[in-house]
Amino acid sequence: MRTHARLCALAATLVLALLSTGTAHAADASETLWLCHPALNDDACDGSLLTTVQEPDGTTRTEDAAAPADPPVDCFYVYPTVSNQPGPTATKTNEPEVQSIARYQAQRFSQQCRVVAPVYRQGTVAGIFTGGFTDATRHLAYDDVLNAWKDYLAHDNRGRGVVLVGHSQGTGILRRLVREQVDPSAAMRARLVSAVLLGGNVTVQKGRDRGGDFANVPVCAKSGQTGCVIAFSTFLDDPPDDTRFGRVPTGVDRLTGLPPRTDTEVACTNPGSLAANAETPFTTYVPTAPFAPGLIALSIAQVYAGQAPTAPTPWVQPADRYAGRCQTINGANVLKLRQLPGARHLNASPDATWGLHIVDMNIALGQVQQAVDAQSAAFVRHAAAAKRRPRVKLGLYAGLGRTRSGLRCVRSRTTARVTGPDRPKATRVEFRLRGRRVVLDRKAPFAARVTRSRLTRRAATLTARVTFRDGRTRTLRTPLRACR
Repeated sequence: MRTHARLCALAATLVLALLSTGTAHAADASETLWLCHPALNDDACDGSLLTTVQEPDGTTRTEDAAAPADPPVDCFYVYPTVSNQPGPTATKTNEPEVQSIARYQAQRFSQQCRVVAPVYRQGTVAGIFTGGFTDATRHLAYDDVLNAWKDYLAHDNRGRGVVLVGHSQGTGILRRLVREQVDPSAAMRARLVSAVLLGGNVTVQKGRDRGGDFANVPVCAKSGQTGCVIAFSTFLDDPPDDTRFGRVPTGVDRLTGLPPRTDTEVACTNPGSLAANAETPFTTYVPTAPFAPGLIALSIAQVYAGQAPTAPTPWVQPADRYAGRCQTINGANVLKLRQLPGARHLNASPDATWGLHIVDMNIALGQVQQAVDAQSAAFVRHAAAAKRRPRVKLGLYAGLGRTRSGLRCVRSRTTARVTGPDRPKATRVEFRLRGRRVVLDRKAPFAARVTRSRLTRRAATLTARVTFRDGRTRTLRTPLRACR
């Protein structure tokens, strides 16, 4: 009965969709069609962020969070399954439901980053319920996003840090993009601020912070950590035995096409408490404009058992408040919510196996944004430090004298040592005299002893090649000569 009702709702949705998308622009398959991009006049991720804050005691106030003119980093956003087109694969069309989901999920990230988002030939809503998520469907969607990613890197990135943002099908695509394009490349990992991959079962090896989807990119474990993943799926009621989220699939992964593994588990990171996973009150943000007609609009109504939170401003922080933390319940790792006093119960949609999938991004959007804020600030600091020349110097200690002309010389033996504020970041120092290695030191204090017998009265050059954790090197030099 539940499946029949769901399919009936789907059929009604598709009729509404056909009536609503007739004037949308479709792009050629080889063309990058941007949904969000700084060069667009009708950027779906750009808009007023004026927000009505509804307090549980019934009072209200407004907040206006303006997007900065030049954000320090970029966000590359891939939206979830929203297309109401009939058939398993959507055309590359900038349709109303695509624009609605960008407003719901990505628009507020304009406070942290310059948002770019491609339109892609995604698997449709109909495809979810009719077995339409085949390898061919996944490849078409991935190829469009990969081509847009390469287009972005070639023409827009200019070395800036990037936050990857995805949900559901978008997370599935970004899991593959990170696995194939980012994770194997040290240069690309260095450019990754973070990846916000929600509602898509990101995996790690059991008991580890990586080793599932990604060999090198870990899940985030502390505030301000960069190059890591924030991932969760939200549930208010306990996940059922046949939950779609929080548990590694026993068969081929519908989102990625990857075969099952028995040594992995689904990652969950608490955006409000990355280090301690303490229960945190979450800040929910919801747009007040109606979502474009279709299954997503129906699902939002089902979550809220009627009308979604509304206000006279473009955004609302509802009076309904929830707290949560990551928990393993019924074998599923999920972000488990708890209603705070006075909050309404949120219904799973389309059914209990999905949990609150439809509002994964919005329910704790304030904490996700705060996490990205801290990561962006840390990334900018690290980038500035990387451009600065490491502060180290080469000093000589003990056994020194002066020649008749006042030049420093070695009486018996001396110790050369690397010092300076950036020495703790060094991983190895190779000392050479006249081009020949004296010592290769891999731990502090990074020192080499040089005896007078190895020197003449004519100055020779002692060099110290310092290698740092981030791969940079610096070569230091000092002249050495024997005393008479």
